[in-house]
Amino acid sequence: MPLHPQAQAFLEVFEAADAQLPPLAERDPAWWRDQGRQLAETASHLPYSPPVQKETDRTIPGPGGEIPVRVLTPGPGYGYPVLVWFHGGGWVLGGLDGGIHALRLLANVANCVIVSVDYRLAPEHRFPAAVDDCLAATRWVAEHAAELGADASRIAVGGDSAGGNLAAVVAQLARDGGPDFVFQLLVCPVTDSDFSRKSYIANNEGYLLSTEMMEWFWAQYMGPDGDRTDPRVAPLRAADLGGLPSAHVIAAEYAPLADEAVAYAEALEAAGVDVTMVMAEGHIHDYVMNLGIIDDAETAIADVARNMTRAFQLAGSGD
Repeated sequence: MPLHPQAQAFLEVFEAADAQLPPLAERDPAWWRDQGRQLAETASHLPYSPPVQKETDRTIPGPGGEIPVRVLTPGPGYGYPVLVWFHGGGWVLGGLDGGIHALRLLANVANCVIVSVDYRLAPEHRFPAAVDDCLAATRWVAEHAAELGADASRIAVGGDSAGGNLAAVVAQLARDGGPDFVFQLLVCPVTDSDFSRKSYIANNEGYLLSTEMMEWFWAQYMGPDGDRTDPRVAPLRAADLGGLPSAHVIAAEYAPLADEAVAYAEALEAAGVDVTMVMAEGHIHDYVMNLGIIDDAETAIADVARNMTRAFQLAGSGD
């Protein structure tokens, strides 16, 4: 399918801005991260989404110190299901403001609490720091659900891009060590470290996320000697995917990560996991998080909410 006109318009703005930055190999990760956070903070105040009833920033204990989190609560009362969310950014960029409009809309439409986790970033904190933080945060949410107005028996985990990678990894680790999840939401996730897949070749450059950028992100996250086949960074390579919670996996046609997202969904399904797989034709990487820019993001969020709510309802009924 041809590239969606709104995706094309977004790419033109992105490419013009990116052309003003130093070449990728010369970029300082901390500086680039700061530039992105300034833009995300500005965008967070634009009227793209209805506000949730309560939005609270706080910290929780983690293995490397306090972890900042943002708690989105859709309404009054308590006993809400809860989604623990990990942001994208190649394990290097991003923060609590990234994709905030999509999260606010999802909290409202799915009527759930969302706890967004600001895990430690590379290269200052390489693998497995992000995994450790995300797992610790998820366990904290399970233990303190009542404090958040949430129901510990209805927990989902999710993320976009590198955050989708972390969500998939945390789901695997939690299967063996707790807590129990009922759903995993994987938006354009990184699931493998294989750059020979067809989508990497076809979408090598020109569609927001390039192969060069993914190589750079992997290098920052893993360092020169990191094992990129470790299932804690390449969840598709896990020996056993059985017993994992139901999953909603989204891939974008014009993205290097498209094929590995599909491959992970197929592997989950083959292992007996209930999976909904969406291939967004005509769209670029992480389009779902661009609420207010790409109209189909709203449709995708409604689809996510429908599937996640079903999982929450099944868990609540005891089925």
